Amino acid sequence: MVGADSIANVSLPPAPTRFFASDNFSGVHPAYMEALSRVNDGHAMAYGGDAVSRRAVELFRDLCGLDVEVLFTFGGTGANVVALSCLLGRAESVLCTQWAHIHVDETGAPERFLGAKLADVPSADAKLRPADITAAAGALGNVHHVQPGVVSITQATELGTLYSVDEISELCAAAHAHGMRVHLDGARIANAVAALGGDADTFRRMTFGAGVDAVSFGGTKNGMLNAEAVLLRPGLADGRSAFLRKQATQLPSKMRYTAAQFVTALETGLWIETARNANERAAELHSLLGDIASLRMTAPQVNSLYPIVPQPARGELQEWNFFWDWDPSRDQVRWMTSWDTTPEDVRLFAAGVRARLTESQ
Repeated sequence: MVGADSIANVSLPPAPTRFFASDNFSGVHPAYMEALSRVNDGHAMAYGGDAVSRRAVELFRDLCGLDVEVLFTFGGTGANVVALSCLLGRAESVLCTQWAHIHVDETGAPERFLGAKLADVPSADAKLRPADITAAAGALGNVHHVQPGVVSITQATELGTLYSVDEISELCAAAHAHGMRVHLDGARIANAVAALGGDADTFRRMTFGAGVDAVSFGGTKNGMLNAEAVLLRPGLADGRSAFLRKQATQLPSKMRYTAAQFVTALETGLWIETARNANERAAELHSLLGDIASLRMTAPQVNSLYPIVPQPARGELQEWNFFWDWDPSRDQVRWMTSWDTTPEDVRLFAAGVRARLTESQ
């Protein structure tokens, strides 16, 4: 970053009040704050024994079209650890891409808590292919090799790309043909649903309808407060899931506060509405800046963009309205919109980027 003095000579418009760094920067949607306030009255059974938690489980089962096991957790890393622990057997590994959040951004939590190897596969678009599963299956039966037991995919991926429903179905078929289970990291599952159809049926078709065995369902990036859920195909964990969640330190004692947010989201469809806003704002940002060839920016599939912004413009713009570097060796950054990003935020941000890059030409 650069100091205020070095940016003073650059003619930039007023900065947006919201950042384009991460959807984790955003606040909590007022409807979820209201849900928290409603359940903050008197006493209720702990550890999921309350009516609100039972209602949230019921709504998730309606969403999935199955009597899934529902395990509420505090965060995305915890949800992934719990989900994978329910799927893994002894001496088994997890197959994922080199970009997978479980591989890159969870500080080794899956390896530490699961005692399992993560086998990462190179991928230009952060997506696995059936051929990757077939290749990994070559280790099956070899006593000297860890046995591939779980395939973990991310929807939407860490590069903002999407699997189609057919692609997920093909991956699940390939995995199941070799006795492997499939985990879907859905930290931004709502953005994927909004992009690929925008209704509950889209979610069903891309998850359990496609053959997925476990879903980490993200709420925090989509306007909730520390709210994630693990959804498991019925009977998958042989009654172990509740104990595994507790061991992973992910059992909320006052579960009604997490559950209340999901009740609001699922009863009203708000989870799709907020994700759709984030996606649409990213598309707007691309439409306003896509003509600047130096950005080399492809149209977003969900709510993230990965343009090229060299120094010193990058540092000056980050000082003006912060965003993260993505690959500094390539001058690549990430711009991400959120559930609460407004058209005015996008207009101001685009104006600032254009002013700085135009001035440097």
